[in-house]
Amino acid sequence: MLAQLYISNIAVIEKASIDFEPGFTVLTGETGAGKSIIIDAIYAVLGERTPKELIRTGADQASVTALFTDISARTRQVLEELDLPLEEDNSLLIRRDIRVHGKSACKINNCPVTVSMMKSVGATLIDILGQHESYKLLSPEVHGTYIDSFAGTAPLLAEYRAAYTELRHLQSEIERLETDETQKSRRMDILRYQIEELEAAGIRIGEQAELTEKRDEIRNSERIIRGVSEAQALLSGDEDADGAVSAVSVAADAIEQAARFAPALVPVAQRLRDAEYALSDTAAEVTDYLDRAMFDPAALDAMESRLEFLYRLSLKYGETEQQMLDYLDAAREELSEIEFSDEKRELLLEQYEEKKKEAVSLAKQLSAKRRAACESFAKRVKTELSELNMPGMTFVVEQVRTPLTTYGCDRIQFLVSANAGEEPKPMAKIASGGELSRIMLAINTVLSDTGMTETQIFDEIDTGISGEAANKVGAKLRVVSGQAQVICVTHLAQIAAMADNHLYIFKKEENGKTYTAVHTLEREERIHEIARIIGGDDITPLKLKMAEEMLFGGAGV
Repeated sequence: MLAQLYISNIAVIEKASIDFEPGFTVLTGETGAGKSIIIDAIYAVLGERTPKELIRTGADQASVTALFTDISARTRQVLEELDLPLEEDNSLLIRRDIRVHGKSACKINNCPVTVSMMKSVGATLIDILGQHESYKLLSPEVHGTYIDSFAGTAPLLAEYRAAYTELRHLQSEIERLETDETQKSRRMDILRYQIEELEAAGIRIGEQAELTEKRDEIRNSERIIRGVSEAQALLSGDEDADGAVSAVSVAADAIEQAARFAPALVPVAQRLRDAEYALSDTAAEVTDYLDRAMFDPAALDAMESRLEFLYRLSLKYGETEQQMLDYLDAAREELSEIEFSDEKRELLLEQYEEKKKEAVSLAKQLSAKRRAACESFAKRVKTELSELNMPGMTFVVEQVRTPLTTYGCDRIQFLVSANAGEEPKPMAKIASGGELSRIMLAINTVLSDTGMTETQIFDEIDTGISGEAANKVGAKLRVVSGQAQVICVTHLAQIAAMADNHLYIFKKEENGKTYTAVHTLEREERIHEIARIIGGDDITPLKLKMAEEMLFGGAGV
């Protein structure tokens, strides 16, 4: 359940810390006091879209922190799936920072998360039911989700959707193979030409680099020979002078003689001797290079021609030899696929028919479960509506067979009739705002048995109702609070009087600025607030007596 909400710089709320209790809590206050801002703040920590305009004027950022206690197994499962930490005391801390400049920051149990991750967790913590959510009832697309939730079809629906996705994939593959024969023949001619050209080229990985290196050697052969010959003369000597090898050898002999009388020279002598050996090996390698060096200018033309040929191929098939060979493999595979497309198509058709049977079978199972649930769901909603002072309301769940879709083979739609004898029609044509609120409350109550979230928030669900209907709504909210924490924003005294806890939202001015504050009302304060709701700011002894009677005369607590 939601235990505490801390708000900073959200609209007219500079700072507010709100403690919530179990049971039924109402939020009341004058119009414009800031009740909706608290709901907006809760939406923020649930991962919903939060505009930067919500940040208090003059502030650089706003933040909302929510503490939840006794989190459900469903929430723990989502946290584990997202690899988020679990607290030993089974609590959950969610924080969201909204900045004027830059992205918002989200944390769950002090671990940074994305908004989508926050939304996944939030969906298991709180359900908010308000005018916006009630109007979703006008969209038939959501009706099926309620029936599936009531019928418990989630595992079967997931299995069906996996089969349906594979069915659509097979269908796409078949359609791709069923191309125009002329287009297919043209494509085969192109592929055969490309394969023949690449195979005839005899491409070898690394060939371009090798040819480029050899070409550059031939182009610079004179410089190479001149440099190597000069190095050979300096190392090995010639008719006029000894080379470096001989000079270092003589130096090593001399130091070795001296080292017989000066032991400190022994390492020096050794290094000189090592240098002699190294120079000698180097000189041998230089001589060997000169002996083997063959720079055939005639081969240069062949190399240039081959490199030019490979370059032209690279423009068509890929920059490197590997890319060209990959293109060759892909062309062979595509040609083979086209050549054997008829056989593959027949195989795919067989697979398609098998998968279609599976999908149809699963869709029929889904349809059967929904059909069994529709009648029971309609009866229970009708019972709830009667208890909400709508005994004349007819509520029907229409189930129509359709071709296979991602939802199955059904179209589910709620139909209502406000007056006896009238044919039930879609909600968009019949229900008013107040009726929608009560229908949504009835549906929510029915679905509570299927695993409702720990906290249910009703945002001005009393819009458009009064009198006895308000009493019935308040009583129903009180019943729901026996199964989950209920928080309700209301303008009706009948509903406020039913609550276990009462939070008063009010505005105040300090230093020329307007602030919204939240106060938990005690006994006498509740009486005064109920009296204000009944008759406005002109609070009389009679109104106070009426308020006390509503609170403690049997309706409230």
